[in-house]
Amino acid sequence: MSAGGSSRAIVAALSANLGIAVTKFVAFLLTGSSSMLAESVHSVADSGNQVLLLVGGKRARREASPAHPFGYGRERYLYSFIVAIVLFSVGGLFALYEAWHKWADPHGLEGRWWWVPIVVLVAAIGMESFSFRTAIVESNHVRGKQSWVSFVRSAKAPELPVVLLEDLGALIGLVLALFGVGLTLATGDGRWDAAGTACIGVLLVIIAVVLAVETRSLLLGESASQENIAAIGAALVGPGVLSVIHMRTQHVGPEELLVAAKIEVAATGTAASVAEAIDAAEKRVRAAVPIATLIYLEPDLRHAVAVAEATGDATH
Repeated sequence: MSAGGSSRAIVAALSANLGIAVTKFVAFLLTGSSSMLAESVHSVADSGNQVLLLVGGKRARREASPAHPFGYGRERYLYSFIVAIVLFSVGGLFALYEAWHKWADPHGLEGRWWWVPIVVLVAAIGMESFSFRTAIVESNHVRGKQSWVSFVRSAKAPELPVVLLEDLGALIGLVLALFGVGLTLATGDGRWDAAGTACIGVLLVIIAVVLAVETRSLLLGESASQENIAAIGAALVGPGVLSVIHMRTQHVGPEELLVAAKIEVAATGTAASVAEAIDAAEKRVRAAVPIATLIYLEPDLRHAVAVAEATGDATH
């Protein structure tokens, strides 16, 4: 996934959320709607989340250092995990608290500006739809034939799944808010407003938990995709490399892949020929999978490995 595609989706979401947050908060001040307050805080949290994603992307581009020899690519995972925490606490839990408060003290929409929330919510749905469309277009560039669920679960770059789920949650939340406000206007019963707020809170908590689970997996270190593993294994075999004895891969960042493999070389090979074979294998791997930026190959003899495994020699 290109960083440019992720950045476009994030900036589109940030622009939409900043405008929506202001209009929702004005609507809350005019009417006292708890759904509008919950949606205002939701949009503020989303705006902060997009800023976090941009900061994480910038920090991840720092050069490797002696203290962090594999670079800072995982900063993007860390900031995405923080986004999940913010969405859970600031967005979801606040909405649930506000719903409980409104349910305990229900009241209809206040003042002569009762129509404002409807206009604001309809306009917000339009702006969020634009942001959501941008995220879908950018995701389709890299999603391929994967289902959306598979894409969210398997994506190594976290920004687009985060923005997709945030925008989807925002659109559903706006519909729920419209439902609560509309029924409150129709019945005069503020509990409908509270119910809409509670549904928004539950929705945000669910999305936050999904994001936290997925980014936690990335933080722990995920292997390359099956397609890349197969391509790397095929690229390793060539002149001087008879086979791959075993291989391990791990993403140290969305576009940085660590490859460590034990390869079989000919028993009659010289040190110079083995070194030449390793250099050539590394070039083939980088040509086949450009994100394989860190490659460590250990030459060995398959017969020696088999003997070591049979005798339980763990030091081989």
